Amino acid sequence: MPIRTYGKQRPEQEKRYRKPARSRARRAERIPSELPVLPLLSTVVFPHMVVPLRVGRPVSVAAVEEALAAGGPVLLLAERKGGGRKDVKPEDLYRVGTVAYITQSLNLPEGDLQILAQGATRAQVSEFIQGEPYLLARIQPIEASAYTAEKTVEVEALMRSVQSQFESYVELNKDVPDEVAAAVHQIDDAGTLADAVALAPDIPHEDRQQVLETFDPVERLRLVSVLLSRQLEILELKNKIQSEVQKGVEKVQRDYYLHEQLKAIQKELGEEGPEGAAMNELRRKIEAVGMPEEAKEKALKEVERLSQMPAASPETAVIRNYVEWLVSLPWSLETEDNLDLIQAAEILDEDHYGLAKVKERIIEYMAVRKLSSSMRSPILCFVGPPGVGKTSLGKSIARAMGRKFIRISLGGVRDEAEIRGHRRTYVGALPGRIIQGMRSAGTRNPIFMMDEIDKIGLDFRGDPAAALLEVLDPEQNSAFSDHFLEVPFDLSKVIFITTANMLDTIPHALRDRMEIIELPGYTEEEKLHIAEKYLVPKQIESHGVTAREVKFSRGALRGIIREHTKEAGVRNLERQIASIIRKIARKIAEGRTKSTVVKQSDLEKYLGPAKYSFGLAQEKDEVGVATGVAWTPVGGDVMFIEVNVMEGRPDLILTGQLGDVMRESARAALSYARSRARDLGIDPKAFESHAVHVHVPAGAIPKDGPSAGITIATALISAFSGRPVRKDVAMTGEITLRGRVLPIGGLKEKMLAAHRAGIRTFVLPEKNRRDLHDVPKAVIRSLNVVFVNQMDEVLNVALLEEVKPSEKAA
Repeated sequence: MPIRTYGKQRPEQEKRYRKPARSRARRAERIPSELPVLPLLSTVVFPHMVVPLRVGRPVSVAAVEEALAAGGPVLLLAERKGGGRKDVKPEDLYRVGTVAYITQSLNLPEGDLQILAQGATRAQVSEFIQGEPYLLARIQPIEASAYTAEKTVEVEALMRSVQSQFESYVELNKDVPDEVAAAVHQIDDAGTLADAVALAPDIPHEDRQQVLETFDPVERLRLVSVLLSRQLEILELKNKIQSEVQKGVEKVQRDYYLHEQLKAIQKELGEEGPEGAAMNELRRKIEAVGMPEEAKEKALKEVERLSQMPAASPETAVIRNYVEWLVSLPWSLETEDNLDLIQAAEILDEDHYGLAKVKERIIEYMAVRKLSSSMRSPILCFVGPPGVGKTSLGKSIARAMGRKFIRISLGGVRDEAEIRGHRRTYVGALPGRIIQGMRSAGTRNPIFMMDEIDKIGLDFRGDPAAALLEVLDPEQNSAFSDHFLEVPFDLSKVIFITTANMLDTIPHALRDRMEIIELPGYTEEEKLHIAEKYLVPKQIESHGVTAREVKFSRGALRGIIREHTKEAGVRNLERQIASIIRKIARKIAEGRTKSTVVKQSDLEKYLGPAKYSFGLAQEKDEVGVATGVAWTPVGGDVMFIEVNVMEGRPDLILTGQLGDVMRESARAALSYARSRARDLGIDPKAFESHAVHVHVPAGAIPKDGPSAGITIATALISAFSGRPVRKDVAMTGEITLRGRVLPIGGLKEKMLAAHRAGIRTFVLPEKNRRDLHDVPKAVIRSLNVVFVNQMDEVLNVALLEEVKPSEKAA
């Protein structure tokens, strides 16, 4: 019986088909050995199958028209995977197909044909004998009678198994009508049953082609059983997944419906459920925390959104986290300031030795705060070398004022969001470090210290220094805007303290908003006092020993400062003290001693040979060697400028990794020396027959700046004149071509370096006299400070033989 496809055909289409003349008569005729080929795309037609086909490609239309004209059959061949081209080639087609008769045809407006084809028998292509205008193939029909199967018990069982599988398939696949299963049950031939079942919609056309190429009916039926079994497994798994998803959706909908009903019932009864109680608790916190109206309105609006949102919604956690951040901030809570100035001064003195300028500034603020509560909090910036106590000073200020202390480190921060926070649209968004610090403090008026502000970076994520402008601007920080909060937060009550090692890397706009307080390096006496009062007791306590078991003599501490450390701060001094205490602690733990007094003579035993020589910078007065001083980010340092004069072609050689400015200073010094040669007792011709080599030791360290000008000039003149330079004299100043001495910067650090090196006489420009008020008094008293305006005055002090002033001096 003819097999129709599972799809339904419209009745009006059937009426418009035209039937070829004498088609039924011709079916009984013998099948020709050469037939036109109709390529099929993603379709396999079986014998006895009736299928509508739309023909559009030129080669296909030509084949159909030839078959219609001849009144004969056409060979239907499926295309291999990847086909579909207009110019179909023989290699694109399978070699086994179906001989089919065109029972009806219809011309479509677009020039295509709509045909109704009925499969007759299988056929195998022997060869293709024509390619244009249509494919013509020589075929070998596969008669069904040649592969008839006896209806044995095994075949009968196999047929019933396939029919049962197909019934199950129809039950699971809603796209197959139920009457198809009934029709399949009526088939009593094994081969026809296999062909009919192979039409199942989910079986790929490659597998259908395999069924078509299986000529033995029993083998074909077994193959179909395997294919159908695989499709049943896929459908069962698909239905199971859909069922589980549907159950999950239904449960969520059911839970939501029940929750809404429960809310309505609780509302009618005047009761609160767990969620309602949580929402009301949030509302009570919002009312109690003392938010400004804008923030309060925003928080209540978010709580309202949260109460109307399903508990399973992913946005619930985001909103709850946001509201909890709002209610946890100290909107109105303040600590009471300790305005007892005498007590505050005692606390500052107790924690830190020296630093008079910083302590004075804090006491001034507290005094004004005591008289007027409307004063804005200061924005302070402590600048100084490492180890001078910048960070610990912030803690002392907080203790003196009775405020909470919060510290964050900005070193290496490159993301603007670290300051302003992330917007809530991002997963895992959080407020910035400022708001996080305020939450940790629990009050709106803590001491907020931001360490290493000079080491903030800049990259594609924004400029954190620019984000700090709003934080550190007293005119703006009363309404600081964090991206996460989206409401203003008042920072005007906070005392911000920043620390830096240098000012050069801080952007000018940010520096302008801060009050710069420079912390100088410590003198020897200050280090000695700090070691006795702070460092030794601290290390004794942290190492588990007592003051009776370990004692340091003053000579030992002075020896550590002079011979084992060379720094502006006291960090390395503390390490050396800790190293000695560790060695003594080991002896005590091993029972070898009960108490130890560390003397200066014991330092080599504990710390090894002296690393630095204390005393005069130079051991003796030398020709061509002058002592200068330099500013560095970690404090001042002494440097020695050496000049050698050699016979040969006149040349100026500069070594020691000198910068451009320092090289220009050397050239200016040489020009000055040549112009004053006769007055200085130098043969002018010496400059024409000698090469000059200027070297600054520590060649691995870059050096630059104009302040070494008079030092280079002194060394040059000493080398050419043969007059030794005094070993106890250090100098700094810029030189001009006419011998004038210009002012320099970094005076405080340079004088401290000279003081540490044991210099007795310090030469500096007259115009730097006004900068002496920043230098510790003890340093000034230890040095013979000589102010100069002309290079002649420098030479009178630095060289052993007096140089008479020249009438040529400007």
